[in-house]
Amino acid sequence: MKQSRQLVLDLPVRQALGRADFFVAPCNRLALTQLDGWARWPDGRLVLTGPAGSGKTHLAHVWAAQSGARIIEAQSLSPKDACEALVVENADRIGQNETALFHVYNRMNAEGGALLITGKSAPSRWGLGLADLRSRLESMPLVALEPPDDALLSMIIVKLFDDRQLPVSPKLLAYLLKRVGRSYAAVNALVAALDKAALAAGGPLSIPLASAYFKSLEAEA
Repeated sequence: MKQSRQLVLDLPVRQALGRADFFVAPCNRLALTQLDGWARWPDGRLVLTGPAGSGKTHLAHVWAAQSGARIIEAQSLSPKDACEALVVENADRIGQNETALFHVYNRMNAEGGALLITGKSAPSRWGLGLADLRSRLESMPLVALEPPDDALLSMIIVKLFDDRQLPVSPKLLAYLLKRVGRSYAAVNALVAALDKAALAAGGPLSIPLASAYFKSLEAEA
């Protein structure tokens, strides 16, 4: 008789985004230091960059808790959103909303306020069509989150599984570290896939489960 598989539900993931949940390592220490010292930002402006899953959103929430800032996606930004402290997330995907960011920048520049803008890369690579906006953003100080080392990858894997309320054993963690790609995106994909596989199998996380996942990646390559 074939073993039945559980119905997989897309349950919400509880993300821990507090300061105590952010793991400090050489690759992100400078960015954290810059955010902690936000009162000394030149003209109250900073651009935070890093690849997907690198911790930009986490740091944005840490800074928002310190500064009382609002957090708004760039594509949803309105000229009326200028305020005393603001995070504009994913500005590299701003699309047709450049004018709104331009007005927000100018208003906050005139009235004062702290502005944090996040994106995967530097503003010079966002392909902005509005020249005045491009020049303003490119003049802002920038701090980048660097690729993770093994120590940070370990902490991220444990945190991502903890966000999903899934314990991971030291043996499984060591197994995953030897095989996962050296990027935040690869770690996020791994955790999401193993979470789904464990739910479908109706069992705990295990090395055999992870082995099957890596074999499926090899088959797709």
